[in-house]
Amino acid sequence: MARKYFGTDGIRGRANGAITADLALRVGQATGLVFRRGEHRHRVVIGKDTRLSGYMIETAMVAGFTSVGMDVLLLGPIPTPAVAMLTRSMRADLGVMISASHNPYDDNGIKLFGPDGYKLSDEVEQKIEDLIDADMGKRLAKSGELGRAKRIDGVHDRYIEFAKRTMPRNLSLDGLRVVIDCANGAAYRVAPEALWELGADVVPIGVDPDGFNINRECGSTAPDRLCRKVREMRADVGVALDGDADRVVIADEHGHLIDGDQLLAVIAESWAEERLLTKPGIVGTVMTNLGLERHLASLKLSLVRTPVGDRYVLEHMREHGYNVGGEQSGHIILSNYTTTGDGFIAALQMLAVVKKKGKPVSEVCHRFEPLPQVLRNVRYRSGKPLELTQVRSAIAEGESKLNGHGRLVIRPSGTEPVIRIMGEGDDKAMVEEIVDGIAEVLAEHAA
Repeated sequence: MARKYFGTDGIRGRANGAITADLALRVGQATGLVFRRGEHRHRVVIGKDTRLSGYMIETAMVAGFTSVGMDVLLLGPIPTPAVAMLTRSMRADLGVMISASHNPYDDNGIKLFGPDGYKLSDEVEQKIEDLIDADMGKRLAKSGELGRAKRIDGVHDRYIEFAKRTMPRNLSLDGLRVVIDCANGAAYRVAPEALWELGADVVPIGVDPDGFNINRECGSTAPDRLCRKVREMRADVGVALDGDADRVVIADEHGHLIDGDQLLAVIAESWAEERLLTKPGIVGTVMTNLGLERHLASLKLSLVRTPVGDRYVLEHMREHGYNVGGEQSGHIILSNYTTTGDGFIAALQMLAVVKKKGKPVSEVCHRFEPLPQVLRNVRYRSGKPLELTQVRSAIAEGESKLNGHGRLVIRPSGTEPVIRIMGEGDDKAMVEEIVDGIAEVLAEHAA
């Protein structure tokens, strides 16, 4: 069933457009009511990134939660994975992150975590949706049972210590010059400090948030500035986080980018050598490069594919017992440490391998040759164009031409009327021909 508020990663939209103070208040009330369990004093932790609208949404949510009798602990600007960790660590009944991740400043969103630190299931989100538009007046707390709210100190230090403990014992980053781009976002205080305490020579950029510049020409979705800074400072490595620090992109010492697939290969190979993998393989998505799958196979490791989206990766990891998973975009989930994607923890795992091997990042993080991938988007008006006879015939013909030497992934977008076509294979010219052919048939019969 189509949902009104929740998408694939919480609630997200234009601040004071789709995301209003009134909606934030009602989300606080509805979520608080769903998570009131027992007679104990309930508590919720709320973190946020650095967007101007965070103040409005935070204040409204405090009103919502306290009105149903929940105490609120305000964490201030802090990464999404830190909120997930602190929800468990502080025995909270609920965790909230106010962020629109890698989106521009004028968007914002609400991500919710249960007491176990995991994002909520579809079923729980549906219960919250049902309440948001309902009359909750009779379920509000009595005057003497209203919640309290306070800002708490020391949470940044707790996350820094947590991050440092994910590194091998007695391993220092001494001798490494690291450029860290925090996207003027949630990690601007914690990531540079943690790297410095681990011994690195730190060059911070994207650490001057003003409410408007989050993700603006910086961070993991705009890494050109990072690459230039790495070359300028003759750094050993660059690390770019996004606005809420749940994804990461790496630049090697030459300023060349390294995507999430290469990072997954580095971590999987290292963890396999250290016997840390709980299963002989990792979890990726349908977009994960075939080169990674072949590389893992050479190590006798498997790649399990899920639909696009870190929530699907995590669901499969939890259900089947994997402890490493992620996406090309840099959403890396390491469940030995975290309950959600943590770009900074993933970067630390890579830096640990660089230090142990004593080799440059360009060598350590080039584990396989990625196959060429060709992407096309075709907009359509209505209906289910992938079920058209002409389209199915074109797809079948393309798969026949690849003959096992590549892949086609053709799927509708989850957010707009667009068909996304991805082809990859050893012969780039052939892949382009196949993808363009399918796109032409779609445009002719569906657009």
